[in-house]
Amino acid sequence: MAFGAFATAAPPTEPAPRRRGLIALWLLLPGLLYLAVFFLAPLIALVMTSLQAPREFGDIGQFDYAFRWENYLEVLDGYWPHVLRSFGYAAAATVLALLFSYPLAYFIGVKLRRYPLWQALALTLVIAPFFISFLLRTLAWKQVLSDEGPLVTALQAFALLPADAHLTGTPFSVIFGLTYNFIPFMCLPIYTSLERLDLRYVEAGADLYAPPASTFWRITLPLSMPGVVSGTLLTFIPAAGDYINASRDFLGSTDTAMIGNVIETNFLVLQNYPAAAALSVVLMAAILILVSVYVKRSGTEDLL
Repeated sequence: MAFGAFATAAPPTEPAPRRRGLIALWLLLPGLLYLAVFFLAPLIALVMTSLQAPREFGDIGQFDYAFRWENYLEVLDGYWPHVLRSFGYAAAATVLALLFSYPLAYFIGVKLRRYPLWQALALTLVIAPFFISFLLRTLAWKQVLSDEGPLVTALQAFALLPADAHLTGTPFSVIFGLTYNFIPFMCLPIYTSLERLDLRYVEAGADLYAPPASTFWRITLPLSMPGVVSGTLLTFIPAAGDYINASRDFLGSTDTAMIGNVIETNFLVLQNYPAAAALSVVLMAAILILVSVYVKRSGTEDLL
């Protein structure tokens, strides 16, 4: 009898799904509140500001809330060259950063894997620029690329650069500054993917008499694509909205102004807050569309 009662005893009850859902909701609540206060609310305020209309008989910088969607047409019509220039510079800097960063990440993540001390030292050198202010690094390159700097002087001495040519204030200097400043953002994600790469796949390719180039294109590069996609996103997105490198006070000029410089001017100088907000929304929407298409085409939708 005792054995039968023990055999037919009900299994221990598990917490009800509703109770588990409430616990999960309470755990997520701080993060949701943080996103609502510091992301959703500013985004709503930005969109509302972009639709404001100038106050009738008001002073400069005074606007009323309205639904003036013509602000978007006006900024696109007036600043479309800056938008195209921003994405062109960002794309060029992303490609150059990838070309520089992938061999560096491959060397650190694969070749130095057997030497942990040297690998740590190489990683430290990659991260070292983060210990110096972004502004100071860019300002230092302004001194190096200036007309009196060592680079221009050397190029002119070897007749590789005309005597009246300049490097600062040109697209070259802006793209160079973007590439330099964002190389760590490209290198580190690629290194993370390559560091986890199982080298037995590479050895198997060599055992099957595949040439090194074929092994790289068919094995190494596909397995490191998540790092490549992450690195390109971390480089392209901030580079498209950058306004330091293209500023006249640093490496750029009026002819190299990007959309970030236009937003800064409209907000701080012209006090045209709806135009600045509309440009910000346009930049955010364009980047979101481009990133979604890029991730979809690269086959790494799990990154979204």
